[in-house]
Amino acid sequence: MEYVLKTNSLTKKYRNFTALDNLSMNVPKGSIYGFVGRNGAGKTTLIRLICGLQRPTSGSFEMFGVRNTDRKILEQRRRVGAVVETPSIYLGMTAEENLKMQYMTLGLPDYSGIPELLKLVRLSDTGRKTARNFSLGMKQRLGIAVALCGNPDMLILDEPINGLDPQGIIEIRELILKLNRERDITVLISSHILDELSKLATHYGFIDGGRIVKEMSAEELEKASRKAVHIEVTDIKALSMVLEDMGVEYKLIDDRTADIYAKFNITQLTKALMPSGCEVLSINERDESLESFFISLVGGESHD
Repeated sequence: MEYVLKTNSLTKKYRNFTALDNLSMNVPKGSIYGFVGRNGAGKTTLIRLICGLQRPTSGSFEMFGVRNTDRKILEQRRRVGAVVETPSIYLGMTAEENLKMQYMTLGLPDYSGIPELLKLVRLSDTGRKTARNFSLGMKQRLGIAVALCGNPDMLILDEPINGLDPQGIIEIRELILKLNRERDITVLISSHILDELSKLATHYGFIDGGRIVKEMSAEELEKASRKAVHIEVTDIKALSMVLEDMGVEYKLIDDRTADIYAKFNITQLTKALMPSGCEVLSINERDESLESFFISLVGGESHD
């Protein structure tokens, strides 16, 4: 498998605090790599190191096969667009003027690609409206357009849907999928909004305390995620006793419902509940959420 980014025991320390602790990860070419972790887990620190905004304390990384200590790493960084923390836009400029400014920064003399970029991020009709008057979602899309000015092979997005309303989230999601599928851009997207990330990612890297806890594909995650049967009954104590006798794993949710983590015969379960007068009110299957899977990996409470 070809990787656009590989890190090897990457470490970043700030005096007495270790932000990244021997972190090793692999981002496959053509993937949407979901970088999953709580706030403060080290996601933004890694992105800043990759983008050259900070230097690692120890360890190394490769971009497109070039090591970070090689002089050619500067050329490889030109193949990467990034939106780190907040979009890099000029609030007093229009969307078109922002893109022209980025073209000049990159030394690109021809502005002919700007109309297509504005159309791509659905900002063609903003005219003379300055970015200061854009919605949060529009600013985020403009930030992505700025990151795309150099026609990158890889796009890095740090919490791109943070603070967006539902419509804004949908627009960013559709844009990321379009860039990946139609332009073959590899996307590294960090987020702590895990259920939304599960609608995008083809691969995952779970980070906690500056370390990669696990890397896996979306297919592997689907297989690893526990499937449960959610059942509602009139007598939860009777259900609990029957499930204990059956020897299956289960979890009581409240005084009427439970999740059962095993295959079982519904008819047999219903018959076993009849002597106690317990009735089954509803049964449905559901998969473990990405957030639940992450918490099962790292333990503790989720931190949004």
